[in-house]
Amino acid sequence: MRAIKGLLVGGLGLGLFMVSILSVAAPIVHYWPIWDKSNERNRQIIDHSGFDDILRTYVISGHASGINRFRYADISRKHRKQLSQYIKAVTAKDPRDYSRAEQKAYWLNLYNALTLELVLENYPVDSIENIPGPDGKSGIKGPWDKKVARVAGQKLSLNDIEHRILRPIWQDHRTHFGLACGGLGCPNLLPLAFTAANHRALLKQSGYDFVKHPRGVLLENGELKVSKLFQWYKSDFAKSDKNLLKVFAHYSDDRKALFLLGFKGKIAYTHDWRINAP
Repeated sequence: MRAIKGLLVGGLGLGLFMVSILSVAAPIVHYWPIWDKSNERNRQIIDHSGFDDILRTYVISGHASGINRFRYADISRKHRKQLSQYIKAVTAKDPRDYSRAEQKAYWLNLYNALTLELVLENYPVDSIENIPGPDGKSGIKGPWDKKVARVAGQKLSLNDIEHRILRPIWQDHRTHFGLACGGLGCPNLLPLAFTAANHRALLKQSGYDFVKHPRGVLLENGELKVSKLFQWYKSDFAKSDKNLLKVFAHYSDDRKALFLLGFKGKIAYTHDWRINAP
C-alpha cells in the first residue's frame, strides 16, 4: 500500500477578489486501495474525443490576462448534451481495466469535465465556492465533497478523484497542473483533452505556464508571492521552503531561476477563486 502524508496549512485574507481561507486547508491524502490496479496488457485507448471537441471549441487560450478562459455563457445545447454524454460514457468504464497511463488521462479528464458540468449547472456564478456543496449550501467549503459521479459502483466527489486516487497512487506533483478547478487562480484548463500519449508533455508544459504567470509565482521588488496551490500541497512539491524554491526555479527561465534560488525572504501565498469565464 502506498500512502503519503498531506500537510494542512491555513490561509490569510487576500483583499477584495481573493478568498479568505482562515483555518481552511486542502484535504489530506487518503489512499483508496481499490483503485490502485491496472491492466498493462490492455492496449485499448479510452475515447476522449467528445470532451476534446468541447475544449477546442470553448477554451480561450489566448486571453489577454494570460489565463485560459472557458466560454460558459456561449456553450450550445448540443455541446452541453455532449458533455453529459461524455461523462456518462467514461464513468461507465472501469479504469482499472486499462493501463496506468490511460488511467491517469482518464482521471484528469473526468475531474475537469465534472468541474465544467458543475459550473454550467450553476452558471452564472462568480466563484466555484458559491456552488452548493453536499449539504446544499454554498460557502468556503465549496462543492468538492459532493458526490458527482459513479465509477465501478463507487460514488465519487472531486476530492475523491484528487486526494484519494490521483495524489496517492501517482505521487506526481505535476498532476496538480492538470486539474483545472474552475478558478482564475487555478492552473489553465487546456484547449484539448489529456490522453495516455500526451499527458506527460501537457502536464510539464502546464507547469511551466503556471509558474511563469504571476498567479503562479511572482518575484517582484524583493517579494515572492506564489499560488496557494504550493501551500496546500507543499508536501507533494517539496519537503521545505528551500526545496520549494528549487521547484519554482525548475519551471522558470534561467534569469528568474537564479533570483528564486537566492531568495531568502518569506513566501506569501495568494489565490483567486473567481470563475475562469471571459
